Amino acid sequence: MNNILLSIIGPTAIGKTSLAIQLAKEYQSDIISADSRQFFQEMNIGTAVPSKQELEMAKHHFIQHISIQQEYTVGDFEKDALNKLDYLFTKNNPQIMVG
Repeated sequence: MNNILLSIIGPTAIGKTSLAIQLAKEYQSDIISADSRQFFQEMNIGTAVPSKQELEMAKHHFIQHISIQQEYTVGDFEKDALNKLDYLFTKNNPQIMVG
């Protein structure tokens, strides 16, 4: 069976997180964040980071997981996300990416 990655994309604050959580619940999937600013712990304003309640509703990955002081490139994210997806697809299919 082929692995399926559902991608939800669009501008900030249009409801992507809410849709991703609904899908994650329905498919019992995790959520991979692909938002370039939500990676950073120190960026809380203007990034629409999911609330604590939203984070508890579905497992999220790559939300505020590194400091802005660390170097983190798109190549680093690609490697990390592909490794995470390899693991997640062993648990369930489809998986969800949002950003």
